[in-house]
Amino acid sequence: MYTLHIGNKNYSSWSLRPWLLMRALEIPFEEQLTPFPGGPSFDFYRAFSPNGRVPCLIDDGWAVWDSLGIVEYLAERHQGVWPSDAKVRAWARSAAAEMHSSFTALRNDCPMCCGVRVKLSSISDALKHDIFRMGDLWNDGLARFGGPFLAGDCFTAVDAFFAPIAFRAQSYGLVFEGAAAAYPRRLLDLPAMREWYAAGLAETWREPGHEAEVAAAGTIFEDLRA
Repeated sequence: MYTLHIGNKNYSSWSLRPWLLMRALEIPFEEQLTPFPGGPSFDFYRAFSPNGRVPCLIDDGWAVWDSLGIVEYLAERHQGVWPSDAKVRAWARSAAAEMHSSFTALRNDCPMCCGVRVKLSSISDALKHDIFRMGDLWNDGLARFGGPFLAGDCFTAVDAFFAPIAFRAQSYGLVFEGAAAAYPRRLLDLPAMREWYAAGLAETWREPGHEAEVAAAGTIFEDLRA
């Protein structure tokens, strides 16, 4: 059986992606959660992850790291990770790759913290652009392939890659236009997303670096965590 090493569910957007995909597709795995150490994590996570980060998938002693690398590894072994149609699959991979490499302002200005609600101090032009582009991308997929998910009627890896944005939209009150407006709620309502969220709220760990980033984003008006 696979072992998936992840970080705190409240904070770790990168860990969420393969975890959610495997849960949604019913790919069996053992979860190994190691909280962020509250400082440099490279040496801390190097015990099981070659790049000193999470997530990291272990398959029969073989390490596969980085969320995109893990997803592609799973795609070679399991049905349904990507759409079966070649052109739809190409669109889904392109969208996931854009999420993996872009949207810097959204990541930095709205760090993932599932259990808080924050009023942003300001919305920079860069963040406005990221929100516009993300909505544009979601609307494109929903219109092209008919929804309710980005590449059609089935949840696939491209949806898993955007799942952390659903939590960010909930935490920071992010608004998208058109059909994209309902998409974050659709992800949040998935059973596996509800499972992750409940576990994130139950966590009592607080990592100073992540907490400082959230506090810098704006005014925390609600904290639902244990």
